Amino acid sequence: MKRTPEKNLYEQVARRLQGQVASGVYQPGDRVPSVRRLSVQFEVSVSTVIEAYRRLENQGVIEAKPQSGYYVRARLWQPPAQPAISQPLSSPTSVSVSALAMKVLKVSRDPDVLQLGVATPHFSFLPTRALNQILARIARHDHGRGCGYDFPPGSPELRQQIARRSADAGCQLSPDEIVTTSGCQEALSLCLRAVAKPGDTIAIESPAFYGTLQTIERLGMKALEIPTCPRKGVSLDALKLALERWRIRACLFVLSYSNPLGACMAEENRKRLVRLLAEHDVPLIEDDIYGDLGFSAKRPKAAKAFDRKGLVLLCSSFSKTLAPGYRVGWVVPGRYQEDIEHLKYVNTMATATLPQLAIAEFLDRGGYDRYLRKTRALYAANVERFTHAIARYFPEGTKVTQPAGGFVLWVELPGKADAIELRRRALVQKISIAPGPLFSAKQKYRHCIRITCAYPWGERVERALPILGRLAQEMV
Repeated sequence: MKRTPEKNLYEQVARRLQGQVASGVYQPGDRVPSVRRLSVQFEVSVSTVIEAYRRLENQGVIEAKPQSGYYVRARLWQPPAQPAISQPLSSPTSVSVSALAMKVLKVSRDPDVLQLGVATPHFSFLPTRALNQILARIARHDHGRGCGYDFPPGSPELRQQIARRSADAGCQLSPDEIVTTSGCQEALSLCLRAVAKPGDTIAIESPAFYGTLQTIERLGMKALEIPTCPRKGVSLDALKLALERWRIRACLFVLSYSNPLGACMAEENRKRLVRLLAEHDVPLIEDDIYGDLGFSAKRPKAAKAFDRKGLVLLCSSFSKTLAPGYRVGWVVPGRYQEDIEHLKYVNTMATATLPQLAIAEFLDRGGYDRYLRKTRALYAANVERFTHAIARYFPEGTKVTQPAGGFVLWVELPGKADAIELRRRALVQKISIAPGPLFSAKQKYRHCIRITCAYPWGERVERALPILGRLAQEMV
């Protein structure tokens, strides 16, 4: 670069980098070159690059992330509109989603298919090496403990670590209040069995995670879908009316970054929800599996933090953050602790010991928060990129959620698009998506799909999203 006065130099650097952002060389969420690297590339001083970056930061083009560098700022474009609040059936109904769900899960075993249809993080987002090293060391030196049962309530080391971290969610838990489980799915199933029986009605979000629907279906219970806003979560006014009209035995909600909408209920509404259910003596099964994956620094408080009657059964796991295959979850059952421990014993006897110990040591080492900061940034960037691609390639009128955490997008297609047919055509192209009917007790949302963003952004994804958009265009 030709030597010119310092002011002109940093302005030139800023303009060149801004041009690269505008032309798509760097997408929203991308990390731009380090200060030192750019100073070498442009043959200018480090101070010149720093000044150029400050200028671009003031203009909203890039943003600094502590101990990470500079990134292209999100929201440099107008995202698609979000879907409106859902309007599900207003009466309890039996559930029928298992057949379709198993078809989607079966495809997840095929390595040739791009897995955008299952809400499982790609291994590259997980601390796999660190966990494997811990697991191997414990297996070598634990003198046989890993081969024995960790009967309910489970590993004391892990329960102690969970109790220590509970303050982040606004709770003050003791290890004795926690029961470990084989993933969050078992925790939810145990809770439903503890508070309800076949034929009872369970209030759920709409749309709701199909694993929840499958569990309700398998237990012979009925689902009452409550209208849900993609931003604010379950409508408490609608829930209040439902409680007055129907005999609801329990509620099962994901309050933080729900799957598939990504909704996050405000703290005041969580307090109101707990009070409302306490007035009716109705248990709340709180699925907090995505609670640690918010894009902001502040973690939402769990509804359990406001529970004074032991009616909130808090469930979570490490499947979305650390290791899906370890199958380590947990529940804080409140007044139902004795029932949950008994059901856990007769259901699976114990949670696998070695994975519990490995996760407990990983948490004890103190690297979990640092890992979460990095992973949250990756998910936020991916959600932004996927949304940008959907806005670019999908039919005009497509609506997309704007989650503040997690890693899934709910896409509402215009016109008479058929998600089941779109899934079939996408599979021919080796792309898996989750069709909307999976997320409703009576298979509503036929014009909607869920897309998982927990897959590394690269050539494979960049090819797949335009193909999906073209297939959707053809259907519309």
